[in-house]
Amino acid sequence: MDEVLLGVRSAIAIKIFGANLIQLRQIGEQVRDLIQPINGIVDLQLEPQLPIRQVQIQYDRANAANYGLSMKAISEVVSTALNGQVVSQVPENQQLIDISISLINKARNSLDAIPISTPTGQTITLGTVAKVGYGMGANVVNREDVSRLIVVSANVANRDLGSVVGDIQTQIQQKIKLPTGYFIQYGGQFESEQRATNNLLVYSILAAIVITVLMFFSVKSFPAMIAIMLNLPLALVGGIISIVLTGGVISIASLVGFITLFGVAIRNGLLLVNNYNSKFAQSIPPKEAIVKGSLERIDSILMTALTSALGTLPLVLSSGAGNEIL
Repeated sequence: MDEVLLGVRSAIAIKIFGANLIQLRQIGEQVRDLIQPINGIVDLQLEPQLPIRQVQIQYDRANAANYGLSMKAISEVVSTALNGQVVSQVPENQQLIDISISLINKARNSLDAIPISTPTGQTITLGTVAKVGYGMGANVVNREDVSRLIVVSANVANRDLGSVVGDIQTQIQQKIKLPTGYFIQYGGQFESEQRATNNLLVYSILAAIVITVLMFFSVKSFPAMIAIMLNLPLALVGGIISIVLTGGVISIASLVGFITLFGVAIRNGLLLVNNYNSKFAQSIPPKEAIVKGSLERIDSILMTALTSALGTLPLVLSSGAGNEIL
């Protein structure tokens, strides 16, 4: 799933973008060696991108144009000669067998002599319109957003993902000097986690605004609305203590728990304030109204709060990546 969604198979992907493949690899090696000592880094690897011996064909565009040949036409002839091309199929034993044409092995030793037909009917050789040679080139050239890149990937063990990425970014910013035109992006699960956290933050703020407006129309009192909203920071105390006792890591699951907690706290405050207002409307003294109203609502508040707590219990008891979703 990581590879489908993010293009990498690891929790952390350090993507280095630039034009020169040799320089990209040098920067990648520097980054790999720099972050290797960081606590929590495991499965550290640099994307394999090695020079291999290649047949390199350089077209003479001006000379090819004189013969009326395009780069596409020449490339198709070369591809057919070296890789072959399927021209038909024949049935055999209830199967279709491809019939392909290509140069015989002996002819491949002299690529300059590959025949090419021109639009005028003349036959020339590849050596007439191209220079064929051997050289070294990268075994693979990866791109993203039309830019060349090399990836340093790693996973995380015994630490939370955010703090490890923070250490990586600090080390790279302080000790890696990138040439002009080169830049680094961070991806992997870290990128997804940041996006999910930002989405939760934005939608939580929007929900809080809508809830505040609805609450004002419900209680029809600005002071009462403020009193209910003051419960939120107090409700946070227990959640923060729980996170500290369980390792101090704020995860997506714990954020979902906080959202649930806010809902419970606001609903309980609304129940109490509405009951108090009904007591005040009956001309009951404030102290008696608060005591009596609280005792009347304590059962319903405890029942609904316990229901929410039991509903999120699997999030608390889960262990291991992804188990809280299950």
